Amino acid sequence: MHLFLERKHNKEMKKDLHPSNYRLVVFKDMSNDYAFLTKSCIDSRETVKWEDGNEYPLIKLEISHTSHPFYTGKMKLVDTAGRIDKFRTRYAKK
Repeated sequence: MHLFLERKHNKEMKKDLHPSNYRLVVFKDMSNDYAFLTKSCIDSRETVKWEDGNEYPLIKLEISHTSHPFYTGKMKLVDTAGRIDKFRTRYAKK
């Protein structure tokens, strides 16, 4: 057992494993306009002015914890790309 612990501690950490471009980013739920600021390394072409007056990259979300039925307890239908209409026309009774 003691030999195993020595091997484990002698192992070096892998270099350059995680991204180095973490920065503050605004994520916005487009179904209810809820937005939150957090760190991320995701790329974005859009920016938004935040409550603190600074401008941050913007990531648009279709659904978040404020609109997801599991967290809200409400069944809300989110159809951003017309998927339901496509399904109904494809499988409509003829």
